[in-house]
Amino acid sequence: MTELKNKLTVSASPHVRSKATTQGIMLDVIIALCPALIASGVLFGLRAIAVSAVCVGVCVISEYVARKVMKRSNTIADLSAVVTGLLLAFNLPSGVPLWIAAIGSVAAIVIIKQFFGGIGQNFINPALGARIILLTSFPSEMAKWEAPLSWKTQVVTTASPLASMYNESKQFTTENLPSLTDMLLGNRAGCLGEVCAAALILGGLYLIIRKVISPVIPLTFIGTVGVFMAIKSGFDMTFVLYQLLSGGLLLGAIFMATDYTTSPISFKGKIIYGIGCGLIASLIRCFGNLPEGVSFAIVLMNILVPHIENLTTPKPFGSVKEKKEKKVKEDKAS
Repeated sequence: MTELKNKLTVSASPHVRSKATTQGIMLDVIIALCPALIASGVLFGLRAIAVSAVCVGVCVISEYVARKVMKRSNTIADLSAVVTGLLLAFNLPSGVPLWIAAIGSVAAIVIIKQFFGGIGQNFINPALGARIILLTSFPSEMAKWEAPLSWKTQVVTTASPLASMYNESKQFTTENLPSLTDMLLGNRAGCLGEVCAAALILGGLYLIIRKVISPVIPLTFIGTVGVFMAIKSGFDMTFVLYQLLSGGLLLGAIFMATDYTTSPISFKGKIIYGIGCGLIASLIRCFGNLPEGVSFAIVLMNILVPHIENLTTPKPFGSVKEKKEKKVKEDKAS
């Protein structure tokens, strides 16, 4: 018995163990999204809750049915479908028809997630992939923004801050923009989950404290946009602040660019990825036909993640590069 106890047990990697589970991580993400969900309910009324409920419900049902049809073990208990549903809802305007929200939910789960093997196998973020599908399929419905708190009286449509930043001469102006305080608290037009910056920051801090996400990607993403906009505007900090608080920058940088499956693992990879997201989003905002570019930026960088990983993965100690190894063999042969 003593000899058996002293024997070394060899097992397959990884050798680092953690008590964290997929369900626990997803539950933390749901908790972090709750402030933004509550804010959307206050700002856009029951319609916001209805859109969120449809997206979550259809995502969960789609995952259950897809796994059954594909004869795979059921995974709805890991709560990843709930997170996808919430994130998709947060990327939709409050007035979007519920059937469009349902189509997006099916696309996110079945086409983008399950067709590629399920959780951990998708090559782009499911919620953002579905949003892009809806943007290209139903552009008019996806660009109808309701004014916040208008549900208390009569629903009024309005322009988003990104679409109202410039005058006819293409010069930046704050004339038709909400105050920076309103931008921070969510008193402006936009998608359900992107308008209240304070709620998103609160959720992001919770995820960082819980060590669910690393601050590297959000900081490099947001910081790159800030630096780009500062240089473009001649260091007009008012313009920079409006750019940082407008659109889906905070929502994308904190909750979607940090998706485990579609973001790099290494520290250097995270920095490259975050800078890439920020540059692409800034270029689209400043020079593209669309006022917003966060969704496209993240999806494009998701596709590049395998290459980023190949370039930044640390080499094992003692390993020899392929070219160097060939040279050594040639030298020995000669």
